[in-house]
Amino acid sequence: MQGKLQDKVIIVAGAGGIGGALVRRYAAEGAKVVVADISRQAVDDAVAEAGGATIGCTLDGAEDASWADLLALAKARFGGLDGVHINFAHLADGSKAVDVLELDMDDFDQAMRVSARGYVLGTRHAVPALLERGGGSIVYTASNAAYVGEPVRVGYAMSKAAVLPLMRHVASRFGPQAIRANAIAPGVILHPRLSAAMPDAVKADFARDTALGRLGTPDDIAAVGALLLSDEGGFITGQVYAVDGGGFMRP
Repeated sequence: MQGKLQDKVIIVAGAGGIGGALVRRYAAEGAKVVVADISRQAVDDAVAEAGGATIGCTLDGAEDASWADLLALAKARFGGLDGVHINFAHLADGSKAVDVLELDMDDFDQAMRVSARGYVLGTRHAVPALLERGGGSIVYTASNAAYVGEPVRVGYAMSKAAVLPLMRHVASRFGPQAIRANAIAPGVILHPRLSAAMPDAVKADFARDTALGRLGTPDDIAAVGALLLSDEGGFITGQVYAVDGGGFMRP
């Protein structure tokens, strides 16, 4: 049986914990995957783990020329583009327990540069390539931090909230040309690096805050991403999917 993404050309921009799972799942579903990240090691690890028709390159997501190189690689190696999952973020503010009065403005500027400007640049390069193929799908990784109203991480939350109107704009503006756009808002996703840094007591506290009593895994995000990039998700656009175990229930 063919996978959901058989022979589709998919870019995954942002490797690491969640990104690595995205690459593995999309490759397993039959996609030809181009994975890109600012960390070459993260790219190489993702390519090695996924196998199949998977290639990688470095990407500074906040730089226009870097996106141009990434799209050129996808077209040169695989002939075009059918989907993009933009998954990176700047975490300096996200890793510091500070409020708006203590926020380092350099951290704030970097968060917005990467997670707002970077997602806009990725969109500006992806949309023309998708139009050349007659349409396609863009998936954006947002965060439940855009909704919950935390006393800290305001820069990170604002940068992730900025993704949502961008997604809806793309869905509205380019839907008539068969381009779909959706976002995934993860809760606490326990990838290996986070698991190693997070005390067991904190993990237990976060797990108790979910309806399912557990933390998420990168594979949980990849499962939803595969649907949204596939033809099976062809009537889904302009939506935010909260993948957080029921930790934050909203309309």
